[in-house]
Amino acid sequence: MAKNNSIDSYIDMVGEYFKKLPSLPKNAQSSIAGITPWLALIFGILGVATALVGLGIFSFLSPIALMTGIRGTGSGLIIVILGLVSSALLLASFPGTQKRQEKGWKLIFYSQVVSLVADLVTLSLGGVLFSLIGFYFLYQIREYFKK
Repeated sequence: MAKNNSIDSYIDMVGEYFKKLPSLPKNAQSSIAGITPWLALIFGILGVATALVGLGIFSFLSPIALMTGIRGTGSGLIIVILGLVSSALLLASFPGTQKRQEKGWKLIFYSQVVSLVADLVTLSLGGVLFSLIGFYFLYQIREYFKK
């Protein structure tokens, strides 16, 4: 139980930073909350499919890379796995977000955290910016997802 409280306190701490930003109008927040489950489902399916293709490519090309002496394929594999985890979390969030449950919102939050880690690993400034914008929208709709 203590672990869950520490996660909740972390989520609340991050939320304090986003509360300082201007809020979206309530009708926009409500609309975003309404389409969130479907966005999670669509991007979850696309992400899982893309990650599985990426894993297949790595499975095929890794032995060739090793034979030719190419190094550094491990970091690409880590990125593909992080993408798979992030997308799987989006898929898992669909039932909860459709019922407007907090657990669905939290799964999307965890997906965003994994995406942010992947962006930081790849040093993708655009990806980090996109992740932060995602967190902004996520915190704008948080009140629509209750326990």
